[in-house]
Amino acid sequence: MSLADKIKKAGVVGAGGAGFPTHVKAGSNVDFVLANGAECEPLLHKDFEIMLNFPEQIVNGMNLMIEATGAKKGIFGIKGKNARAIEKIEDSAVDTSIDMCVLGDFYPSGDEYELVYEGTRRLIPPHGIPLDVGCLVNNVETFYNVSNALEDIPVTEKFVCVTGVVKNPSSFFVPVGTSFAELIEIVGGTTTPDYAIFVSGILMGKLTYDENEVVTKTCAGIIVLPHDHYLVKRMERPKEDMNRIGKSACDQCSYCTEFCPRYLLGYDVQPHKVMRSLVFTTSGKELWNQYADLCCSCGLCSLYACPEDLYPREACDQSKQEMRDQGLPKYDQKKPVKVHPIKEGRRVPLKQLMKRLDLTRFEKPTPFINDIKTPDRVKIYLKQHVGAPAEALVKIGANVSKGDLIGQIPDGKLGANIHASIDGMVTHVNEEYIMISKN
Repeated sequence: MSLADKIKKAGVVGAGGAGFPTHVKAGSNVDFVLANGAECEPLLHKDFEIMLNFPEQIVNGMNLMIEATGAKKGIFGIKGKNARAIEKIEDSAVDTSIDMCVLGDFYPSGDEYELVYEGTRRLIPPHGIPLDVGCLVNNVETFYNVSNALEDIPVTEKFVCVTGVVKNPSSFFVPVGTSFAELIEIVGGTTTPDYAIFVSGILMGKLTYDENEVVTKTCAGIIVLPHDHYLVKRMERPKEDMNRIGKSACDQCSYCTEFCPRYLLGYDVQPHKVMRSLVFTTSGKELWNQYADLCCSCGLCSLYACPEDLYPREACDQSKQEMRDQGLPKYDQKKPVKVHPIKEGRRVPLKQLMKRLDLTRFEKPTPFINDIKTPDRVKIYLKQHVGAPAEALVKIGANVSKGDLIGQIPDGKLGANIHASIDGMVTHVNEEYIMISKN
């Protein structure tokens, strides 16, 4: 069985982003395989901890992908501040074709467009993916899962970080489908009774109050912040209010565009023009919407660049959705992709970003802990990845063991298999999820 087949069988998907099925990447031919260990979201340290504690598995998974794709070199992207992790990876990568690409502590250095450019000096075409320029990018945890897949170990656990106003910020493995309430319990509870939860990051994650939400294959962890924190209040604002404020207050200073990482790489993303779509609601809206089409939604324009504390990222998200709803073609960037000459001077240091967002007081180590109590129940979604949902293979009342295949991707469809993450009985099955309770 080929590595791609083993990866498909194990249900491996990108662990640090949208969840693209990894077996597709393993079947490609590339020049470079890149490991994304940048981890640029404030407060989260799960990639650092997995590199520190499982470097051999990560490097092994990377070497397997290099061999499978015929790549001439591996490039490991990691921030220079994470010296201990660099040492561990370098020790494990002796006598391999893997080179280190030491990154600065900037946001968003983990964006794959940024990483490909920093590691290879190649620029991905507009609307393109790394494969378009002979590159394959995976999160470090994905390589860990690739290594397991070779041993026929499916993805049943997720490495997560739990931090913020919790008693013992930590990183650990939990079964896929574990509730956020149980994550908080593992770290000893919160230090404040009134809080909100950011899922997978402050800038590119989402805000929730629902502790019954569960860990998926792409969840990086949760950040628990006080309910009265500025970021929580800001995210709570209804979309209509965001638009109304933007319509009345945006003075077209263009700072949002000038600090946009994609704009600085040479892509025609211009959030300040997108903000005009809030004003020109009866004419010209389509014209301004197109300047959002290449936006990566990193959030830097809204949460750092805008002096008026407006919502250009959210306007870009709306514009992209409106274009899809109207069936409009993707924006065709006519000018060549060319790095802005002042790109290096406009990088945003992570420390400065955290200070701006009042997050520095929550910055703490999140050491790896083992021997986590298995939850009594898990809720496993059949779609945790790019593509089509898996189809349930089990019925209510069935007894399953950890690692059993319970959801399979249909033939000919893009997607990933789903496996039981605990031993127990299936108590609920529908088109969205499967619930398993311990016997």
